[in-house]
Amino acid sequence: MTRRRSPARFYDPTGARFGIPTWPWRMAPPHLRTHRQLAAEGLRPGGQEIAGQVLWNSRRYNTPGGVRAAYLYDVRLALPKRVPSERQRLALGKALAARRLCPTCRRDAGYVLPRHLGTCLECAEVADLGEAEVTAA
Repeated sequence: MTRRRSPARFYDPTGARFGIPTWPWRMAPPHLRTHRQLAAEGLRPGGQEIAGQVLWNSRRYNTPGGVRAAYLYDVRLALPKRVPSERQRLALGKALAARRLCPTCRRDAGYVLPRHLGTCLECAEVADLGEAEVTAA
């Protein structure tokens, strides 16, 4: 029989046990948000310290002890996200386009090139076939 762990072991709103205030999954105060929740609201932490954490049991990602954490920030201290300038947007567009350009055939592959190959899939396949012919001879 498997033993279920109680989420109550993560309840530490004073921070005496874990060093920072800690709550189980879905039990954090409403004014605290994760980084992703802030981003979804168009906000960023803005340099504030971590206000607490949420801990939960998880079998994903092989975490030590099967426990995962998400840090919490106070939404009242959060700042609006910065808006990139037009020049920054253009530079980002060029950088993303460069990641799709195959250095071998010099064409836009339509996807980000795999770093372990360094070329588009077609050029990598041709190179593999060429190596196979050399080793077979």
